[in-house]
Amino acid sequence: MAALIDAIDVKRKMFVELENIPYSCLDVEISTPTARGGQTLVRLKMRNLLNNSVFDKTFKASDKFKEPDMETVDASYLYSDSDGSYFLDQENFETLVLGEDKVGDALEMMVEGIILQINKFNGNPISLQLPMQVELAVTYTEPGVRGDTASGGVTKAATLETGAVVRVPIFIKEGEKIKITTETREFAGRA
Repeated sequence: MAALIDAIDVKRKMFVELENIPYSCLDVEISTPTARGGQTLVRLKMRNLLNNSVFDKTFKASDKFKEPDMETVDASYLYSDSDGSYFLDQENFETLVLGEDKVGDALEMMVEGIILQINKFNGNPISLQLPMQVELAVTYTEPGVRGDTASGGVTKAATLETGAVVRVPIFIKEGEKIKITTETREFAGRA
Protein backbone atom coordinates (compact mmCIF):
# COMPACT_ATOMS: atom_id res chain seq x y z
CA MET A 1 0.00 0.00 0.00
CA ALA A 2 1.19 3.52 -0.81
CA ALA A 3 2.47 5.62 2.05
CA LEU A 4 0.19 8.27 3.53
CA ILE A 5 1.39 11.86 3.90
CA ASP A 6 -0.05 14.28 6.46
CA ALA A 7 -1.15 17.63 5.01
CA ILE A 8 1.21 19.42 7.44
CA ASP A 9 4.17 17.51 5.91
CA VAL A 10 3.48 18.51 2.29
CA LYS A 11 6.25 20.72 0.86
CA ARG A 12 6.70 22.70 -2.36
CA LYS A 13 7.40 20.60 -5.48
CA MET A 14 6.14 17.46 -3.72
CA PHE A 15 3.73 15.07 -5.47
CA VAL A 16 0.53 13.96 -3.71
CA GLU A 17 -2.54 12.01 -4.82
CA LEU A 18 -6.05 13.25 -4.05
CA GLU A 19 -9.12 11.38 -5.32
CA ASN A 20 -6.95 9.25 -7.66
CA ILE A 21 -5.44 12.32 -9.36
CA PRO A 22 -1.74 13.25 -9.02
CA TYR A 23 -0.94 16.82 -7.97
CA SER A 24 2.24 18.84 -7.71
CA CYS A 25 2.37 21.21 -4.75
CA LEU A 26 3.14 24.78 -5.88
CA ASP A 27 2.82 26.59 -2.54
CA VAL A 28 2.14 25.81 1.12
CA GLU A 29 0.74 28.16 3.75
CA ILE A 30 0.34 26.94 7.33
CA SER A 31 -1.89 28.89 9.71
CA THR A 32 -1.61 28.01 13.38
CA PRO A 33 -4.41 29.40 15.54
CA THR A 34 -3.55 31.32 18.70
CA ALA A 35 -6.66 30.21 20.57
CA ARG A 36 -6.53 27.00 22.56
CA GLY A 37 -8.27 24.14 20.85
CA GLY A 38 -8.03 25.75 17.42
CA GLN A 39 -6.99 23.54 14.52
CA THR A 40 -3.86 24.07 12.46
CA LEU A 41 -4.84 24.54 8.82
CA VAL A 42 -2.74 23.98 5.72
CA ARG A 43 -3.56 25.90 2.55
CA LEU A 44 -2.16 24.17 -0.53
CA LYS A 45 -1.86 25.57 -4.03
CA MET A 46 -1.68 22.51 -6.27
CA ARG A 47 -1.42 21.73 -9.99
CA ASN A 48 -3.41 18.83 -11.38
CA LEU A 49 -0.81 16.88 -13.38
CA LEU A 50 -3.42 15.36 -15.71
CA ASN A 51 -5.01 18.58 -16.99
CA ASN A 52 -2.63 21.31 -15.69
CA SER A 53 -5.37 23.16 -13.77
CA VAL A 54 -4.34 24.94 -10.56
CA PHE A 55 -6.42 25.24 -7.41
CA ASP A 56 -6.16 26.37 -3.78
CA LYS A 57 -7.67 24.31 -1.02
CA THR A 58 -7.42 24.35 2.76
CA PHE A 59 -6.94 21.10 4.67
CA LYS A 60 -6.68 20.17 8.34
CA ALA A 61 -3.10 19.44 9.41
CA SER A 62 -4.07 15.82 10.10
CA ASP A 63 -5.69 15.21 6.67
CA LYS A 64 -3.89 12.47 4.77
CA PHE A 65 -2.82 12.18 1.14
CA LYS A 66 -1.70 9.09 -0.71
CA GLU A 67 1.75 9.12 -2.20
CA PRO A 68 1.11 8.82 -5.97
CA ASP A 69 2.64 6.08 -8.08
CA MET A 70 4.84 8.68 -9.80
CA GLU A 71 8.08 8.03 -11.60
CA THR A 72 10.32 10.55 -13.31
CA VAL A 73 12.48 9.25 -16.18
CA ASP A 74 15.11 10.87 -18.37
CA ALA A 75 14.06 10.97 -22.01
CA SER A 76 15.34 12.51 -25.22
CA TYR A 77 13.04 14.41 -27.58
CA LEU A 78 12.66 12.71 -30.96
CA TYR A 79 10.04 14.58 -33.01
CA SER A 80 6.43 15.83 -33.07
CA ASP A 81 3.59 15.17 -35.48
CA SER A 82 -0.20 15.52 -35.49
CA ASP A 83 -0.52 12.65 -32.97
CA GLY A 84 1.79 14.22 -30.37
CA SER A 85 5.43 14.47 -29.35
CA TYR A 86 7.68 11.43 -29.16
CA PHE A 87 10.41 10.82 -26.60
CA LEU A 88 12.91 8.00 -26.04
CA ASP A 89 13.18 6.70 -22.46
CA GLN A 90 16.92 6.69 -21.68
CA GLU A 91 16.71 3.62 -19.40
CA ASN A 92 14.67 1.05 -21.32
CA PHE A 93 14.61 2.73 -24.78
CA GLU A 94 10.82 2.66 -24.88
CA THR A 95 9.10 5.34 -26.98
CA LEU A 96 6.87 7.64 -24.91
CA VAL A 97 4.16 9.80 -26.46
CA LEU A 98 2.69 12.99 -24.99
CA GLY A 99 -0.25 14.75 -26.61
CA GLU A 100 -0.16 18.40 -27.63
CA ASP A 101 -2.23 19.32 -24.56
CA LYS A 102 0.49 17.87 -22.28
CA VAL A 103 3.46 19.43 -24.10
CA GLY A 104 1.97 22.87 -24.74
CA ASP A 105 4.42 25.67 -25.45
CA ALA A 106 7.39 23.61 -24.18
CA LEU A 107 7.92 22.71 -27.88
CA GLU A 108 9.40 26.19 -28.33
CA MET A 109 12.30 25.17 -26.07
CA MET A 110 12.95 21.68 -27.48
CA VAL A 111 15.28 20.58 -30.26
CA GLU A 112 15.86 17.00 -31.39
CA GLY A 113 18.01 15.09 -28.91
CA ILE A 114 17.46 17.36 -25.88
CA ILE A 115 17.38 15.40 -22.62
CA LEU A 116 14.45 16.24 -20.35
CA GLN A 117 12.36 14.51 -17.73
CA ILE A 118 9.01 12.80 -18.26
CA ASN A 119 6.65 12.25 -15.32
CA LYS A 120 4.78 8.96 -15.35
CA PHE A 121 1.67 8.24 -13.26
CA ASN A 122 0.73 4.55 -12.92
CA GLY A 123 3.23 3.83 -15.72
CA ASN A 124 1.71 6.29 -18.24
CA PRO A 125 3.49 9.49 -19.33
CA ILE A 126 1.51 12.54 -18.15
CA SER A 127 3.84 15.57 -18.28
CA LEU A 128 7.37 16.77 -18.94
CA GLN A 129 9.94 18.92 -17.18
CA LEU A 130 12.36 20.96 -19.26
CA PRO A 131 15.95 21.45 -18.09
CA MET A 132 16.69 24.79 -16.35
CA GLN A 133 18.42 26.12 -19.48
CA VAL A 134 18.55 25.13 -23.13
CA GLU A 135 20.99 26.06 -25.89
CA LEU A 136 19.34 27.23 -29.11
CA ALA A 137 20.67 28.82 -32.30
CA VAL A 138 19.52 32.26 -33.44
CA THR A 139 18.07 31.95 -36.97
CA TYR A 140 17.05 35.58 -37.44
CA THR A 141 17.71 38.89 -35.74
CA GLU A 142 18.18 42.46 -36.88
CA PRO A 143 21.83 43.55 -37.02
CA GLY A 144 23.01 45.75 -34.16
CA VAL A 145 23.18 49.43 -35.07
CA ARG A 146 26.49 51.23 -34.56
CA GLY A 147 26.19 53.54 -31.59
CA ASP A 148 23.80 51.26 -29.67
CA THR A 149 25.40 50.34 -26.39
CA ALA A 150 25.53 46.82 -24.98
CA SER A 151 25.92 48.13 -21.45
CA GLY A 152 22.74 50.18 -21.63
CA GLY A 153 20.51 47.09 -21.51
CA VAL A 154 19.41 47.54 -25.14
CA THR A 155 17.68 44.41 -26.47
CA LYS A 156 16.21 43.25 -29.75
CA ALA A 157 13.96 40.39 -30.85
CA ALA A 158 15.60 37.17 -32.03
CA THR A 159 13.93 34.18 -33.66
CA LEU A 160 15.36 30.85 -32.51
CA GLU A 161 15.67 27.55 -34.41
CA THR A 162 12.46 26.30 -32.75
CA GLY A 163 10.46 29.34 -33.87
CA ALA A 164 10.40 30.96 -30.43
CA VAL A 165 11.03 34.70 -30.28
CA VAL A 166 13.01 36.06 -27.31
CA ARG A 167 14.67 39.35 -26.37
CA VAL A 168 18.47 39.28 -26.64
CA PRO A 169 21.23 41.86 -26.17
CA ILE A 170 22.03 43.99 -29.22
CA PHE A 171 25.42 42.26 -29.79
CA ILE A 172 23.92 38.80 -30.55
CA LYS A 173 24.16 37.84 -34.25
CA GLU A 174 22.42 35.29 -36.49
CA GLY A 175 23.92 31.79 -36.23
CA GLU A 176 25.08 32.19 -32.62
CA LYS A 177 24.04 29.65 -30.00
CA ILE A 178 22.56 31.19 -26.87
CA LYS A 179 21.33 29.90 -23.53
CA ILE A 180 17.67 30.45 -22.63
CA THR A 181 16.18 30.01 -19.15
CA THR A 182 13.20 27.73 -19.84
CA GLU A 183 10.99 28.93 -16.98
CA THR A 184 11.13 32.65 -17.88
CA ARG A 185 12.04 32.34 -21.59
CA GLU A 186 14.80 34.90 -21.08
CA PHE A 187 18.32 35.21 -22.49
CA ALA A 188 20.87 33.72 -20.05
CA GLY A 189 24.11 34.11 -21.99
CA ARG A 190 26.08 32.85 -24.94
CA ALA A 191 26.48 29.09 -25.28
